[in-house]
Amino acid sequence: MEMQAKESGARIRRALGEYMIIYAVIILIAVLSITSRSFLSVNNLMNVMRQTSMIAIIAVGIYFIMVGGGIDISVGSLVGLTGIVFSAGIVTLGWNPLLAALIALLIGGAAGAITGFTASYIGIPSFIATLGMMSVARGLTYVITNAYPVSGLPQSIAFVGRGYVAYWDSLNAGIPWPVVIMIVVYIVASFVSQRTKFGRFVYAAGGNPEAAYLSGIKVKRTLLTTFVIGGVLSALSGIILVSRLASGQPNAGIGWEFEAITAAVIGGVSITGGQGKLVGVFFGAILMGLLTNGMTLLDVNSYYQQIIKGLVLVFAIGLDVYKTKRQNKV
Repeated sequence: MEMQAKESGARIRRALGEYMIIYAVIILIAVLSITSRSFLSVNNLMNVMRQTSMIAIIAVGIYFIMVGGGIDISVGSLVGLTGIVFSAGIVTLGWNPLLAALIALLIGGAAGAITGFTASYIGIPSFIATLGMMSVARGLTYVITNAYPVSGLPQSIAFVGRGYVAYWDSLNAGIPWPVVIMIVVYIVASFVSQRTKFGRFVYAAGGNPEAAYLSGIKVKRTLLTTFVIGGVLSALSGIILVSRLASGQPNAGIGWEFEAITAAVIGGVSITGGQGKLVGVFFGAILMGLLTNGMTLLDVNSYYQQIIKGLVLVFAIGLDVYKTKRQNKV
């Protein structure tokens, strides 16, 4: 009887831990719906999803990188660089938008491959490797544009960032294309992480690199691939952002690495690697989007918003460290 009670208690604790981020989102929605009249409007909620979609897409790349045992703080700068490549390619060089998008994605993947190679094969810590790439990518963005926005983009690309898959005039709202793209990215990423050898290799490499290597897993190549994924998804967000703003902004993506990493960590991805689920990352991104939207609706000073977001990240990392220590003791 006592044993059953202990097992039941353990199951309840696991359930609470696993779905804590979902409960947090529900509580935040309840609080914001009480404190702000306009929060629960369909139009506002769709806007939150549109705004969150780009960070959520980047967070998928962060998920693979962190589960694999790395970290990437260059993703925000890659958003800016690839967005400028996409927009300048169309406006200045006369590229077809599809060609410009493909080249932007390739550049994002190449940047990820460089940092992945530096971190995995050369052995430079991923934080330092991506810190360097963050500076290089942002510098290239300013060199290409001379720090001026790229404008004059064709209307044909507007649907990617500003269009709707479906729109209801009666509600004055619809389902934005960025949200659909985000959902597709999460479906594909979930399949890769849960149903493929690569997904299992990422968890193994991040959880115990030495044991994974002895098991025949190419740990270095796996880690490099996660950075390529992160670079490509950053470029995808950069393309969506350019379409949404109708211009290429050299300052685009500043601070987005913070948002994406916070979304991943509060969603349950461990900073030590080998742990985390995409559903948690998704709700982590939603939580960050709701928090930003709620504070804006409540007219919270932007400086205080930064403080609150920083405290959220520190709390999430502290909780992860505490959980890791408890697991190691067991």
